[in-house]
Amino acid sequence: MHDKYSPHTDGSIRFNSNAAEISESFEQILASIAAMPKYLPDWPEGQRAMPNEILRSALFNCRNRKQPRMFMKDIEIALIGDGQVIYRGEELRQDDELVWLHLIHLIKKLPLGECVEFTPYSFIKSLGWPMKGQNYERLRICFSRMQATAIRIQSKRLDCFISVSLIHKFRSRNEQNENLSRWQVWVGEEMRLLFDEEFLTRMNWELRKSLPDGIASKLFGYWASHRQPYPVKLATLVKLCGSEMSTKHFKVELKKALDLLGTIGFLETWEFKEDLVVVKRRY
Repeated sequence: MHDKYSPHTDGSIRFNSNAAEISESFEQILASIAAMPKYLPDWPEGQRAMPNEILRSALFNCRNRKQPRMFMKDIEIALIGDGQVIYRGEELRQDDELVWLHLIHLIKKLPLGECVEFTPYSFIKSLGWPMKGQNYERLRICFSRMQATAIRIQSKRLDCFISVSLIHKFRSRNEQNENLSRWQVWVGEEMRLLFDEEFLTRMNWELRKSLPDGIASKLFGYWASHRQPYPVKLATLVKLCGSEMSTKHFKVELKKALDLLGTIGFLETWEFKEDLVVVKRRY
């Protein structure tokens, strides 16, 4: 959870549309992957982890679940700090983030590129979702949605564009379209490039899954990626959350989210200073 570069002091979002698309040849990137460990970094059972570039972007947004998900075709995603995220696929939200956090936790125990197997029951139980038939289908849809993604990420520490899919392959049914008792998921080896120890945020899993999908869960991850969060503009948080609310409405909902983050013990204090939101983490 370290920053090798300083964020913008006003917390504003920067778009880097003029960034060089590739500063290394494809062969060099493949060689870099081959030279890296085949496992993701480790973290305790009570934590989950995600690259800072993703937590500080609107990739997993928190738009109203009643709104249809958009299909995004090579759209630049809002990002706080240096870098650029370009996304192709169906819109991703906070339920997808929760699923991906736990999937990566299972994946880290195996060499990247190998298949991880689990029962859908155990996975849903770990998420804290109710054991209902509809949540089995909800989980299946989350995996399918994340399989059909293309994400290009560029930042100072990567020094190039990294193109990944959140899930390389997913299998929940056999050739006869019958449900498998154990589902199978593969994540590509290139994911190791994003999970650099210095740019990784570990977060408390029980706190994260206790939060409802929305502004509170989104900002929990964002502020977890900073040991000492800096003041950030209200308008910036609107973009980070991917919200389509008016600023006035968003501020009302943000206050509720901040109160909740205080109640669970994540934030020690928070306040509005004109157009800035200032928070202090408890730990």
